[in-house]
Amino acid sequence: MYQAADLFRGIEDRVRATEMRADAAERAQFDIIGTTERKLREASKALEEAQKRIVTQQDQLAALEFRAQVAETEARDARQTLAQVEDAIRRRLLLTSEQADSQSPAVA
Repeated sequence: MYQAADLFRGIEDRVRATEMRADAAERAQFDIIGTTERKLREASKALEEAQKRIVTQQDQLAALEFRAQVAETEARDARQTLAQVEDAIRRRLLLTSEQADSQSPAVA
């Protein structure tokens, strides 16, 4: 019967070792799941932050585009005003020149 007791002890030892390996594997699996969930939360947070930055940059770009349109309109208006002033100066100079010619004595 000594052999049967040794046989049962050997089986019990193997069962305990198998249970310990199963427990260790289960703990490792929980650690992996916890790490994966943490990394997933971090990635999700990073994605949300990136999306917020994109929206902010899009808003800034829209504001810059609007300012550029306003500046282009103001520049166009300034060019038109300048052209009108130049035209008025030319007409005034021509008018002054014509008046001077009409008032000078004719040289014959």
